Amino acid sequence: MNFSLLSTMLLALALSFVCLFSVGHAQELSGNARVSALFAFGDSMLDTGNNNNLRTLTKCNFFPYGRDFAGGKATGRFGNGRVFSDLIAEGLSLKTLLPAYRDPNLSNNDLSTGVCFASGGSGLDERTASSQGVIWVTDQVKDFKEYVTRLNGVVGEQTNALISNAVYLISAGNNDLAITFATGRAQSTISDYTDLMVTWTDNLLKSLYDTGARKFAVLGTLPLGCLPGARDAAGNFLKVCAYPANQWADTFNKKLAAKLNNLGTTLPGSKFVYVDMYNSLLDLINNPQASGFIDAADGCYMPTISPVPCPDASRYVFWDIGHPSEKSYQTISPKIIEELKEKLA
Repeated sequence: MNFSLLSTMLLALALSFVCLFSVGHAQELSGNARVSALFAFGDSMLDTGNNNNLRTLTKCNFFPYGRDFAGGKATGRFGNGRVFSDLIAEGLSLKTLLPAYRDPNLSNNDLSTGVCFASGGSGLDERTASSQGVIWVTDQVKDFKEYVTRLNGVVGEQTNALISNAVYLISAGNNDLAITFATGRAQSTISDYTDLMVTWTDNLLKSLYDTGARKFAVLGTLPLGCLPGARDAAGNFLKVCAYPANQWADTFNKKLAAKLNNLGTTLPGSKFVYVDMYNSLLDLINNPQASGFIDAADGCYMPTISPVPCPDASRYVFWDIGHPSEKSYQTISPKIIEELKEKLA
């Protein structure tokens, strides 16, 4: 078996089954612009616990996940502490933690400042979600519509304004490339499959727009070939990034950015920001010492190698074989938050 095939197989493992081993007020953005809430859709970059009660192996509600979270609690977040959606919510002065919509203990008091609908392991392709028993993005939109009904019972006539002034944070595509395409289920070329992914993204955004959404922040995929799971392939003793997977991600990201640039002209009143997660994270990977990291190739917690995580996750770019550490999210988020404030005003 060649290195490329092994690396993609490990990449699929990294992003899906990694865990098998082990009422508020609107906030000021700038000037007279306001953001009322944050809603997150997509995958494990944003999931804050929606998989906890699903019949799936793709969940992280156990130690050592959440080791650096308040109280050392494993909440179902795919990391050592808070995840990207939490930091964006905090950066927009909404809340420090974005609760999972499917948390049975979700309080009505949390509804008006935003919740998370994302599901670890999910994607744009229905096959990506169904193969793991997680929540497909289309079903996440159904959850959102259910949420709107519940919200209306809490805030009444303020509902429409709250929905239209909220920011919609979306991360979808990582698992489609790393799982469905990499394992051959897509039965397509990368060019054709990424075209499909962009079409699915377009459909997702329009379905949210039709529900009242207007402000969108859409994440590009990570540099998938540089995830520890892709580097840690048999025969890859130097742990170099897997070029094919990075090329897939780059192909999709370029098409996604172009689509978002055009959507604002076709959907009246809408605003779109493309969030460049690929280069934001690649900068840390290529120059980790500049941000205080000592290791960008390995994860702090590598369950396929050792059941014992590293002593200090803040020194690692990655927490595990497929997810950035909380420190990485904290490092890249300030610049992104400022862009959201500027462009979604």
